[in-house]
Amino acid sequence: MIRLADKLSSRPDKAAVFKALSTLYDDIENGKTTRGRIQPFDPDKARYIIFSDEHKGGKDEADDFMPAESNYIAALQHYYAEGFTFINLGDCEELWENKPAVTLDKNKASLDEEVKFLQAGRYHRMFGNHDLEWGYAVPENLYLKPVFGPSLEVKEGLILRATMQQQTASIFLTHGHQGDQRSDGNAFSKWVVAAIWTPIQRYLEISLNTPSDSFELADAHNIIMYEWSATRRNRVLISGHTHKPVFASLDHIDRLNKQLQKAQAENNTTLMAELQIALDTRRKEYAGKQQVKTMAHPSYFNTGCCCFSDGDCTGIEIADGFIRLVKWKDNGHGTERMVLEESPLFYLFDQL
Repeated sequence: MIRLADKLSSRPDKAAVFKALSTLYDDIENGKTTRGRIQPFDPDKARYIIFSDEHKGGKDEADDFMPAESNYIAALQHYYAEGFTFINLGDCEELWENKPAVTLDKNKASLDEEVKFLQAGRYHRMFGNHDLEWGYAVPENLYLKPVFGPSLEVKEGLILRATMQQQTASIFLTHGHQGDQRSDGNAFSKWVVAAIWTPIQRYLEISLNTPSDSFELADAHNIIMYEWSATRRNRVLISGHTHKPVFASLDHIDRLNKQLQKAQAENNTTLMAELQIALDTRRKEYAGKQQVKTMAHPSYFNTGCCCFSDGDCTGIEIADGFIRLVKWKDNGHGTERMVLEESPLFYLFDQL
C-alpha cells in the first residue's frame, strides 16, 4: 500500500521546492505579514526552542504522538521555566486523520503547556501540510483561538534577524512541505492516509517513525532543502516535515580551534581548559579516519519530530550564542535532555 501511494503520488520536485521557498522568503522580506514576520534577535541573549511534527492525534492506536507526550510536556515545562521562546514549526496536530475538535479535546495537557508560552509573549506557530487548516481564518477562529486566545497568529514562515560580524544574518524557519506535491495540498496523499493507512495503523498498532538515532542529510527532500539554502548567503534554513533530524555537518576540529582562539583572546581560562579537552578527544576520534562532510555549506537544519516510536522528541535550540540539536528522552528514571550536536552561531555564520 505504501509503495503504491509512493508511486501514484508526486515526489518532491526541486524546481517547485526552490520556487515555493524563495517566494515565501521574499514575501516575508517585503512585508507580507499574512505569510510571516521578521523577528529581530540578539544572538548572545535570545533563547529559542524549535519543535515540529508532534502530530497530536485522537489518543487511539493511530496516534503517533502518545509515546512522546510525557517527554514533550517535560521539555516544554523546562523551556518555559528557563525563559525560552517556543517556535512550533507545523504539523502540530494530525488533521488528516482526525477532526480538529477531537484532536484539541484529547490533547489538553500538552496544549495547556503551549498556551503558557503565548500568554508570556513567547510563542510562534507555523502550519504544515497535516494541519493546513490552521492557515485559514475560519478553522483557526473556530477551533484554535478558543484554546489559545485571540492573540494567536498562525503563519507559514518566520525570519529571525540579527547582526553578526557587522553583517545581517538571517534564520529562516518554515515547516518545509512547500513545493512537495506529495504533501503540499495533494488530495490523493491525504485520502490514502485518512481512508487506508489510519485504519491499518489502528488495527495493527504500528508506527513508521523509527528511533531518532541519525541526524545526517540522507533524505531526498532534506537534500533539496539543503541545496536551496546553499544558494543563499548569510542565511540558515530550519525546517521540519521529514521527521529526520539534520544538523549541519561541521568540521569539529576547526570549530573547536576557532572557539579556543576566541576564549584565549578573552582570557577565559575555564573555557580554554574545557575546549582543549574537547579538542584532544575529537583528534583521537578522527585519528586515521577519512572525513566526509555531509554538507559543505552548513546552512540547513531539521528539527526531526516529536512523535518517534520510542517516545523521543528532537528539536533545535538557539541559546547562549549556540545552535544545538537536542533530544528529550526517557532514561528510565524520568525525562532527560541530551545535546546531540552544537555549534557557536558566530562560527556557523563565519562559514556562510
